[in-house]
Amino acid sequence: MDLLKLADRSWPLLSRLAAGHTTVYRATQGAVGHHFPFMPPMLLLEHTGARSGILRTTPLVYTTDGDDIVLVASKGGYPKHPAWYHNLRANPDTVVQVGAERRRVRARVAGPEERGRLWELVLRTYSGFQSYADRTGREIPLVVLERV
Repeated sequence: MDLLKLADRSWPLLSRLAAGHTTVYRATQGAVGHHFPFMPPMLLLEHTGARSGILRTTPLVYTTDGDDIVLVASKGGYPKHPAWYHNLRANPDTVVQVGAERRRVRARVAGPEERGRLWELVLRTYSGFQSYADRTGREIPLVVLERV
C-alpha cells in the first residue's frame, strides 16, 4: 500500500485532528497535548503564510539543543517540504508555545556543519524521522528556532 496516497486521502481527517490538538493544547496551556505517553514532545508553531499572509498554527514534534528548539521539516517523507517550512523561510520571526510557555523565536535552517549533530539529537527524540528520510529523495531540513 502506498502510505503517501493513503495520507493524502486522510488529510481532511488529519487536519481536523491537528486543529483539535491545537485547541486543547492552548486551552490547557500545554497540560494536554505537550506530552503523551510513549510519544515525543510537541509544541505549537505559529507561522504566517508566505503568500496568503494568514496566521496558522501547527502542532509539531520538537527537540532541544541548549536553549534552541529544533524542528524537522519531514512531512512524513513526502517529496515536498511542509507548508510551515516555506512560511518560516518567508517569515522567520514567530512564536511557539512549548507547554505553558509562549516564546518569541527566529527560525533558520541548520547549515551542513551542524546538521549531523542535530540529526542525531532529533533521532533520539523520535527515531521515526529516519524512516521518513529513507522514504523521500530530498534532504529533510532541520529548522532551528532561536529565542528572540
